[in-house]
Amino acid sequence: MDASSSSFLSAIQPSKLLIRTMTMPKSSVTTTPSFLSPHVPLLNVSSVRIEEKTQNSSSSSRSTSRPASSTTSFPAAATESTKKYPVTNRRVPEPTLPSMMFNVLDGLINSFIDPPLRPSVDPRYVLCDNFAPVDELPPTECEVIQGSLPPCLDGAYIRNGPNPQYLPRGPYHLFDGDGMLHSISISQGKATLCSRYVKTYKYNMERDAGAPLLPNVFSGFNGLTASAARGALSAARILAGQFNPAKGIGLANTSLAYFGNNLYALGESDLPYAVRLTSNGDIQTVGRHDFAGKLLMSMTAHPKIDLKTGEAFAFRYGPLPPFLTYFRFDANGNKQPDVPIFSMTSPSFLHDFAISSKYAIFAEIQIGMNPMEMVFGGGSPVSSDAAKVPRLGIIPRYAKDESEMKWFDMPGFNIIHAINAWDEEDAVVLLAPNILSVEHTLERMDLVHALVEKVRIDLKTGIVTRNPVSARNLDFGVINPAYLGKKNRFVYAAIGDPMPKISGVVKLDVSKGERQECTVSRRMYGPGCYGGEPFFVAREPENPEAEEDDGYLMSYVHDEMAGESKFLVMDAKSPELDIVAAVKLPRRVPYGFHGLFVKESDLKKL
Repeated sequence: MDASSSSFLSAIQPSKLLIRTMTMPKSSVTTTPSFLSPHVPLLNVSSVRIEEKTQNSSSSSRSTSRPASSTTSFPAAATESTKKYPVTNRRVPEPTLPSMMFNVLDGLINSFIDPPLRPSVDPRYVLCDNFAPVDELPPTECEVIQGSLPPCLDGAYIRNGPNPQYLPRGPYHLFDGDGMLHSISISQGKATLCSRYVKTYKYNMERDAGAPLLPNVFSGFNGLTASAARGALSAARILAGQFNPAKGIGLANTSLAYFGNNLYALGESDLPYAVRLTSNGDIQTVGRHDFAGKLLMSMTAHPKIDLKTGEAFAFRYGPLPPFLTYFRFDANGNKQPDVPIFSMTSPSFLHDFAISSKYAIFAEIQIGMNPMEMVFGGGSPVSSDAAKVPRLGIIPRYAKDESEMKWFDMPGFNIIHAINAWDEEDAVVLLAPNILSVEHTLERMDLVHALVEKVRIDLKTGIVTRNPVSARNLDFGVINPAYLGKKNRFVYAAIGDPMPKISGVVKLDVSKGERQECTVSRRMYGPGCYGGEPFFVAREPENPEAEEDDGYLMSYVHDEMAGESKFLVMDAKSPELDIVAAVKLPRRVPYGFHGLFVKESDLKKL
């Protein structure tokens, strides 16, 4: 959910801003639940750099009461003395007259023209609890405090998410923030955690400038006056040589993908950034990748990788025609020609899609790019349109043009994420969480309820059938990656409690009959404990006879009462998703977006 770089509020005089101590005390983060609270929590935003301390022995040994059944119970960990992790070395730039003037103007805009009035863009709501950012962490050994890490997990689990380089003093949405990768490298039962920013062009330029340079789509454009002011300031910065938008404006904060023997950090407003892991578990950014000049402007953060063919399927979308462009990469990572889709007649928020063995499936939903809402409604240019009828578009997987594209009206069907799709004779079946209250997606995520549906489209008759597979509020659904594009039986999804916090994970058996509750097992993380998107790793990935659910689920989980984060590995086949390993992390891992497991043999190819 990456967009342009963020704009931050500063009512502080620039001279004071540059000499202020660059830390965020842990005490400045309250325990009030995110931006869902009716009261504004106290967040000290007088500092701009980020620094993290681990819990001291008294807080790390705090015990909590949890149910015994399928609720996670973290064993007591050995206490440790308070340890300070230094901020990464950064050059504090000498302020120039233009930069001081720009910073003063930025402060005036954010203080008087467009202060963060709505909770969804107020950093005091958005960046509290474990949504608060952390600084980088070099490779640090972790302690396995329960069970043991299975040999098939030798490799690295890497999760992406927004982590602002500078604490915001103005409008800030949950989707904003520079991309930070949190990687846990596993080798012979031992684990090492590392947290590093994706060194995007935006990140590097703002680091060197000592301040943010460009506004963000989700929080930087609220009404015509604010948008005009920020647009003019951005133009002035560009003309002054502070920033070159041709070199990238993205955050790379959403997900990761491995294809063509390369690992990419992704955000849909820019090109992919190639990254690699060193032998000691450190994360390095290799650079922005345009695939020999064949990839223009941007790419989805959710490409689909066919493990059998090695191909990657992807798309980009934007505010100008063609609003959708489909393309793919061959097994060697070479980009194939674009397929522009002009039959999408208005700009839609296309975050994800699905592929089957024959088709690619796109969802045109009620969230779109609506400049008129920004001009006359004073809101974001990304908003919902209640009058729009959602559609599904189906195009042959290897189409060379859009001549065979077919669209099907899907009233009330709004998906942000897709889980899987497969072919059945002359039909296509899609699994995806349908957002029942799409108008709240960007502003009030606590009111969002996503109902996982199985949709069957008969391509000959045009008949569409839809069946819910669970009544729970579920999103971030994943499958065994080997079943991508093929008929699968099991889905693992995160439980919103409420969104964007994840209180547990469920296993669904989608082979059950129509309108049956498909939940077959679940794991709740416990009071005050929240995780993220689960990821499935097969126990025997090379065994074609292995059962679909024979493997492990993994996720970072944070205990807000104890102030500790853990890495959990669960048995995906067990009736209650039993924990087979828990790793205590040396410091908290903030809540984030999407992750990926890369096996050891693939890491060596990077």
